[in-house]
Amino acid sequence: MVLSSTASISGNFLLLLLLLMNKELRTDSLGLTLSFSLSDLALGLSTIPFGAYNSLACPSCYPSEGALCQGSGFIFLLLQTSSIHSLNWVTVYKFTEICFALSYSSIWTARRSRAALVLVWLFCLVIAALPLLGFGRYVYSESRFLCCPSFTPDNRFFVLLWMLLGIVAPILTMCSLYGYIVYVARKQARRGTFMCNELHCYYVPANNYLRSSMVMVTTSCLLVCWLPYISVCLYETFSGQQSPAVTPGLSTWLVLTSAAFNPWITCMTQ
Repeated sequence: MVLSSTASISGNFLLLLLLLMNKELRTDSLGLTLSFSLSDLALGLSTIPFGAYNSLACPSCYPSEGALCQGSGFIFLLLQTSSIHSLNWVTVYKFTEICFALSYSSIWTARRSRAALVLVWLFCLVIAALPLLGFGRYVYSESRFLCCPSFTPDNRFFVLLWMLLGIVAPILTMCSLYGYIVYVARKQARRGTFMCNELHCYYVPANNYLRSSMVMVTTSCLLVCWLPYISVCLYETFSGQQSPAVTPGLSTWLVLTSAAFNPWITCMTQ
């Protein structure tokens, strides 16, 4: 947990520094990039150290109904969902830029980018607030060392809503879009391309496209990080049985570690 927190803070801080200092990186999707980077940075500063502290300081005595637990559960769910949805919209922007190169500037405007950002945060705020309003529940999980949604049959409708709309849908969208980008890159590589500037035109080697497309496959890290967590949560919710303690603990750590991977994936795919 401590190593994950350090990696998340340093990686996202570096990404934010690059975006602020390099004007060439400031595209119409800058707000969305800042959104997921700040969400991952906040996870590294708050939720992950919180889990590390709880794993050492008598986790069985932690009150689930207290304001601190409810607040930390709200923040945990809010930051997780906002990070994955903001990253999803950055992927949509990249897909539009590559596959609709001649018209993407009219399709993806700064105004539409701001609208997408507002909708993302409204959706995340609503989803995270539902357990506070009685639809779902935040409890302290001794195996996860965090306050999180209660994965029990009584809360299966909320868990299913959050998992499908908040996590599974954006991850499948990202993987599908990057898969199509890889297909387009491979097709373009076989055809061959010339790029021109003010002085001359030059041939772009095929391995440049293939190397770029293979880098985009690194988004599969999201599947590796999230699939165990999703599987464990759905199993506990619909079976009513608790998983062995090590399973939810490791799956939660893997999800939180994705906050350290995201800035490096973003830097590599630019």
